[in-house]
Amino acid sequence: MKLFKHTHFLFFILMGALALLITSGTLAQGENPPEQEIVRGAQIYDKWFAVLGMDPPTGNMPIWNRQSTNTRSGQDTWRCSECHGWDYHGAQGEYSSGSHFTGFPDIMTLTQGLSIDEIISHLQGSKDPAHDFSPYLDKTDLTQVAQFLKYGTIDDSRYINPVSLRALNADVQHGQDLYQSTCAECHGVDGKKIVFHTEGINEFLGSVANRDPYRFLHRTRFGTAGTDMAVGISLGWTPEDGRDILAYSQTLPTGGELTSEPTQNPLSTPAPLMGGPATSIWKGILTGLTMFLVMGIYAALFISGFIIVGVIVVTILRGRSERSNRK
Repeated sequence: MKLFKHTHFLFFILMGALALLITSGTLAQGENPPEQEIVRGAQIYDKWFAVLGMDPPTGNMPIWNRQSTNTRSGQDTWRCSECHGWDYHGAQGEYSSGSHFTGFPDIMTLTQGLSIDEIISHLQGSKDPAHDFSPYLDKTDLTQVAQFLKYGTIDDSRYINPVSLRALNADVQHGQDLYQSTCAECHGVDGKKIVFHTEGINEFLGSVANRDPYRFLHRTRFGTAGTDMAVGISLGWTPEDGRDILAYSQTLPTGGELTSEPTQNPLSTPAPLMGGPATSIWKGILTGLTMFLVMGIYAALFISGFIIVGVIVVTILRGRSERSNRK
């Protein structure tokens, strides 16, 4: 009987240690990587060859020829942002139509259901050899891109009106204060100090903010690849701060001749290459609940396995104890 009590005590200790281990593991998985790694991953997503200080590969990225709606060529085809967009939603987001449309997938939704190792594996061409970036990006580079995709992306649909492209529910005065204290030194008070050369068009910051607010928010948070631009998250700026700066910048003078983009040709729409993004908030919620349920089932099975092992151990020890008492 005394041995039986001890085995019960040992069993509860084992179960407590297991619960602590599972909790610790869950917390560890939920911890974000260092900020500087996410920032570098975001800049690699922007223009990886600028971050690495190297020339881009010659010709088009191998996957590029699977679509015909986006007629850009050369170095642009090697940029993650050109395929998957500055809002990270690919064909389901800002690039669902227009000259940037390719049909490539919603990378933000896709990667949330993957581990860092699985994302790296995708980038190494495990699912599609034509999507192998390992000849150009080493393991550190690939890991940082994966960390950015997993932990650094933000759904900017809550900050930008998808039709007017204007910032939503913004504090323009707050944005002006942040702009003048940080951004004006380089861009000028009116945003015209730097002239951007975009596909043959000369434009000012106000033009960029109005024409491509998603790119504006990405670079406000993470800086521009290959430059010394201030990094918003390193300054402690929140996503709402970025939105407010966008709203103010949209009031600045615009410049350059902005061309209208052709509409999407539905007959030449390529199928997404991998993954299946949620196309509505309810589907997104359902996806999240499904993932949570699956994780719960795995955890329950894991714990059940240990309980069964514990019961077997207790049963064996009880049998030995009873045989010993009979003797």
